[in-house]
Amino acid sequence: MKFGTKAIHAGQEPDPTTGAIMTPIYQTSTYWQKSPGDNKGYEYSRGTNPTRKALESCLAALENAKHALAFSSGMGATDAVMKLLSPGDEVITGNDLYGGSYRIFTKIFANYGVKFHFIDMTRAENVKEYINANTKLIWIETPTNPTMQIVDIAAVADIAKAKDLLLAVDNTFASPYLQNPMDLGADIVMHSVTKYLGGHSDVVMGALMLNDDELYKRLWFIYNACGATPGPMDSFLVLRGLKTLHLRMKAHCENGRQIAEFLKDHPKVDKIYWPGFTDHPNHDIAKKQMRDFGGMISITLKGADLKETYRVASSFKVFALAESLGGVESLINHPVSMTHGSIPKEEREKVGVTENLLRLSVGVEDIEDLLEDIKQALSN
Repeated sequence: MKFGTKAIHAGQEPDPTTGAIMTPIYQTSTYWQKSPGDNKGYEYSRGTNPTRKALESCLAALENAKHALAFSSGMGATDAVMKLLSPGDEVITGNDLYGGSYRIFTKIFANYGVKFHFIDMTRAENVKEYINANTKLIWIETPTNPTMQIVDIAAVADIAKAKDLLLAVDNTFASPYLQNPMDLGADIVMHSVTKYLGGHSDVVMGALMLNDDELYKRLWFIYNACGATPGPMDSFLVLRGLKTLHLRMKAHCENGRQIAEFLKDHPKVDKIYWPGFTDHPNHDIAKKQMRDFGGMISITLKGADLKETYRVASSFKVFALAESLGGVESLINHPVSMTHGSIPKEEREKVGVTENLLRLSVGVEDIEDLLEDIKQALSN
């Protein structure tokens, strides 16, 4: 099936009891057993639930994967991957990273003896310098949050496989509509389902997609034992959201392109980060591994201090000043004080996450209204 058909139908069958087209919300914590251990495949909803199982099947299909696990948040999914590691293990990851990932790596798992290397991954060859006998995992984002760095997934996958390392890719910014890391050699794909997959800013959820059966068993054990699993109502809402993912992503990309082109030459914009520009670092790699360039854009304001940046961020009328991204509504975010506040100033400024940087999540509203909103906010 093509992508749009999978988004609407994968993992979902008419309800056998009533014929309902939409997957029912199985709002139950436990399941009847004919005799001890003799059940219908469900025992307790922390482990699995029919609504969540349908969602996981759909998520796996969208990433061209064999398995998927849904978690109660993207951080819950990330936490499960980190629990594959042991004290003394080492992880290679990027120097431009979602603040929540940086926080869980440095403030939680580093305390348990896992060592993290935060490096420039825009050149895949840089990874080789940090591989040693203790390296177990490479974790990448692409495009990165918030400076839209592009990492060559296939090249890093080749390096990982040559050294028998796991490669996990955070595919949140691209979504499976634009990019499929499994097809490029990744072992695990992580999503903050909260973002584009849910698409309506009404659910917090995460997911892991993978192919290897043994790795799936290890992660399922962590998933069930530690319990960061979502409820059936949230699973239903994401299933509903997925049915329009292909339509929404087309609109995000179309609006994103027009806004990026408008902002590139705006007199109040100093730098713009959007991988669709031919002069964006690694644009050729983005063009090769992505089908389009998405609706995430970051800008720095020319000559603006923190007070002026706050003023501009608070001047939008259609763009809402809020954390998160990927919903149908447009959002404006100030990473330094919001999503990336947990990263030390000297570390974030090395990669351009400065006090005058704003991140836009371009929604699917009418483009004329979005452009007018940007014009008035920047002209005040």
